[in-house]
Amino acid sequence: MFKLEPRAQTSLALAVAAPLLALAITVLIGIVLFTALGKDPVQALRLFFVEPLKDGRALSELSIKAVPLALIALGLAVCFRANIWNIGAEGQFVLGALGAGWVAMQAGPATSAWFVVPVLLGGVVGGMLWAGVVALLRDRFNTNEILVSLMLVYVAGLLLNYLVYGPWKDPDGYNFPQTVLFAAATRLPRLVSGLRMNVGVVIALLAVVAFAVFQFRTYRGYALTVGGIAPAAARYAGFSSRSALWTALLLSGGMAGLAGALEVAGPLGQLTPYVPVGYGFAAIIVAFVGRLHPVGIVFSSVLMSMFYIGGELAQSRLGLPKALTSVFQGLLLFTLLACDHGLQYRMRWVAAAKARAAGATA
Repeated sequence: MFKLEPRAQTSLALAVAAPLLALAITVLIGIVLFTALGKDPVQALRLFFVEPLKDGRALSELSIKAVPLALIALGLAVCFRANIWNIGAEGQFVLGALGAGWVAMQAGPATSAWFVVPVLLGGVVGGMLWAGVVALLRDRFNTNEILVSLMLVYVAGLLLNYLVYGPWKDPDGYNFPQTVLFAAATRLPRLVSGLRMNVGVVIALLAVVAFAVFQFRTYRGYALTVGGIAPAAARYAGFSSRSALWTALLLSGGMAGLAGALEVAGPLGQLTPYVPVGYGFAAIIVAFVGRLHPVGIVFSSVLMSMFYIGGELAQSRLGLPKALTSVFQGLLLFTLLACDHGLQYRMRWVAAAKARAAGATA
């Protein structure tokens, strides 16, 4: 019979190969799925892995989705390394969009182009405030941050709907639930004329560098990591668990809020009920596929963006359901968890008689 036993040490090569193996298994399952649906698997996989990269316009659209995913995942990686489970980044993303939207609506035709900076800061503040609610309830009342952050996602969605259907609705918008279009001064500058790629790409790359330095080259980042891996050792060393809680959640909320601000100041240009598109939940997968490392998150965010675009193309060209994107995201997560289990444990053949003897001795 086979027996699972813990590995004495995890190989670095296996840790790097696990996400690639998970992706390969996901692709194989996708081939079976497309075949069962009566579609050409080669054509379907082309839509997911070739079309999003085929030219400059495709890469521009890829960046629009990869930037918010990467920013949110960077903040979540800090939380997860500290063993703080912020599952409500989607709500913090929405509050960031609301904060940025409120600041953007204060601009006028004569506003300076630099006004986009306070717009982005408004998004950061909005996300931090929403994550601060989670930190406060955990700190003062020892609530479960998983449940609180997740429930606040739905509160944020209801608040967004209230504002765009009510006080913030454009009076000249033919009764559609949307705000006024934001002034040109509040919009993100584009990097390439004629394409939607904007300076959010630069901001995201700078954030990757900043978080890499924070996690691996600063005392605070070291304290967060130690607190997540060995809480008892962190307490013995004098690291404050309360400080770690607030630091991780505020950083995570601020990054999700920044992603929301980039979304409304970039491709959207106004607030609508369709601001939340699931980036906050997809970023959880991005963080784990990227091994909670800033550089890994860059590649995993691009991969997840390809799933988003591929799902849209499969819906329009092959008539496949929109939920296919979520199916691929879920498959990637579950296969990664299975591969990670293989990193921590190995299967060993044990003779049945020997196994019974060992059980009797135990």
